[in-house]
Amino acid sequence: MAYSTIPKGSLYMNPKIYTGTGSSNAITGVGFQPDWTWIKRRNGTNGHNLYDVIRGVTKTINSATTAAESTSGSGLTAFGTDGFTVVSDGDVNASGGTYASWNWLANGTGSANTAGSINSTVSANTTSGFSIVSYTGNGGSTPKTVGHGLGVAPKMIIIKPRNLTYDWMTYNENVGATKGMCLNTTQAPFTSSNFNDTAPTTSVFSVKNNATNETNGTYIAYCFADVQGFSKMGSYTGNANANGPFVYTGFKPSFVIIKRTNLANDWLTQDNKRYPINETVAKTLKPNSALAEGDTGNLDILSNGFKLRSTGTNTNASGGTYIYMAFAENPFVATSGTSAIPVTAR
Repeated sequence: MAYSTIPKGSLYMNPKIYTGTGSSNAITGVGFQPDWTWIKRRNGTNGHNLYDVIRGVTKTINSATTAAESTSGSGLTAFGTDGFTVVSDGDVNASGGTYASWNWLANGTGSANTAGSINSTVSANTTSGFSIVSYTGNGGSTPKTVGHGLGVAPKMIIIKPRNLTYDWMTYNENVGATKGMCLNTTQAPFTSSNFNDTAPTTSVFSVKNNATNETNGTYIAYCFADVQGFSKMGSYTGNANANGPFVYTGFKPSFVIIKRTNLANDWLTQDNKRYPINETVAKTLKPNSALAEGDTGNLDILSNGFKLRSTGTNTNASGGTYIYMAFAENPFVATSGTSAIPVTAR
């Protein structure tokens, strides 16, 4: 029987919810020092704010827009050993505001990587299959490559120019390298050469054109690979039934992101901290929207995957095709090969 190499997923990726204070607020309980933190206000129309150690604290990018990176001393100002500190910006710490944060562990501030034709700075956690990559574009008509540091081919890559107003170009293995998606829009996958029609390898990903390789464009990329028992990227087909598809991941998810691929629809996220019990009325957040939590695309988080409980087209249209990325709270099978949790999905 196959089993997980990571006995406790929350040591590598962990959602954390908190309530804002309007002044300096040290958020603890993450379980590690985050290298990438993504924050969204739940009860307000505020942007998504993404921070990472390579770009540096105080520098944020909003996943719901094409806007370039901004710097603020009133947003997230520090990563701590068990969380992070936010100050007074309403996007991350309004008094009485409720917030979701999604936190990943990479490998600190990063190191030089020369595997690609463009040099990069990479913070890679090869155990959990996650890396943060920073590089500067050099343009030109010749396709280029960028090292990602994972040692295996990533199945999903999200790229954003820091100093340019371009979309969040997204690669997903199930969609393929000849098409692109944008994290900031509802758009269905479209024909695109931004990844040079070339799937990532165990050492590099390919870039071409403005959204991924503009001359003097500074880029940040988040790369994800499958790790048995901890993370999984896959696809499913909807049935428009409240007794929707069951999606096997091999673990109890702590975080799931879903996107329809055959028609335009929102990206949706769900996690185990905002709604820890199997909820048919759980509220989702949309990476492409500033809207507060809404009742769309409800799903049950189960011991070995998740089950769709909504007939909404965002997650479960009849014949609709969807991609997902999920991370583990608990593995389905522990490192000893023994069952870690009940095996019956319900």
